[in-house]
Amino acid sequence: MTSQAQVRRLLSLVPYLREHDGAPVADVAAAFGVSPRTLRADLGVLWMCGMPGLSPGDLIDIDMDAVDGEGVIHLSNADYLTRPLRLTADEALALVLALRTLREIAGPDQRAATDRALAKLEVASGATPTGQASVSVTSASDEVQATLTDGLQRGRRLDLTYDVASREETTQRFVDPLRLFVLDGNGYLEAWCYRADGLRTFRLDRVAAASVTDEPVQPHDVVLTDLSAGWFADLADAPVVTLELAPEAAWVAEYYPTESTTPGRDGAVVASFRVTDPAWLRHLLLRLGGAAQVLAPVGAGEPAAGAAREALAAYAAFDAAEPG
Repeated sequence: MTSQAQVRRLLSLVPYLREHDGAPVADVAAAFGVSPRTLRADLGVLWMCGMPGLSPGDLIDIDMDAVDGEGVIHLSNADYLTRPLRLTADEALALVLALRTLREIAGPDQRAATDRALAKLEVASGATPTGQASVSVTSASDEVQATLTDGLQRGRRLDLTYDVASREETTQRFVDPLRLFVLDGNGYLEAWCYRADGLRTFRLDRVAAASVTDEPVQPHDVVLTDLSAGWFADLADAPVVTLELAPEAAWVAEYYPTESTTPGRDGAVVASFRVTDPAWLRHLLLRLGGAAQVLAPVGAGEPAAGAAREALAAYAAFDAAEPG
């Protein structure tokens, strides 16, 4: 039980108990989906609550003798909390928009539940998005969406047919799904890709087909990307580096956030990245070897080229020292 969950429950518990004076502990616990022991702990907290600045005599009063002896709850001295919490218009609208966004990447069962919640919330609050506040998410087809959600919920590996826009190619990927999310108006699946042997992010509208396999997902030592501030939150002031990626290195334009991607010569991809750490660029270029060429700015690839020359010189010296 988190402290946030307990606070939310306590704020709802007071008006409920005022409307149900003398309610049995077991009934109240069942109504709030907690155990009688947890409810007893909640009452112990409420007993010490009141408005800021009031004296001990102004705290919420609960007859704890009746709770422990007769198993019923009597609450008083809480006139300032007579009504349940109400959302403001802005809060209700934000919740409606969030639910509508969630609906776009939900499976059929979750979508039905979301629709019911939306209907109740919009009627109760009058918060209906207008032309100035609406939701538009580019996602997968309903069939593909249902498959992705099913695989994620059951912890099963997925077989994807995926269109790679940057090189106009359709590929087959076996992936272990990790999460579905919406960012900047697009739905995404983040998963461990066995073809790439690493973490990859797939745009849902580019998943042409999907099926759930019998293979369970495996544990992977990965850290999911923090997207709370968007793709480029930490990159806004970083310099732009443009690479020409050979076909076998085109995955880089899918995995890392790009400023732009365009088709290059002979199936290559020209991609521009914002680079905050020169060491990251050097490591990437060394990893890709001859499959990547720096187009701009001039000299951006020199650290990697120098490191490669040093490595080759070290290998040559080692070979020269070996007998024969």
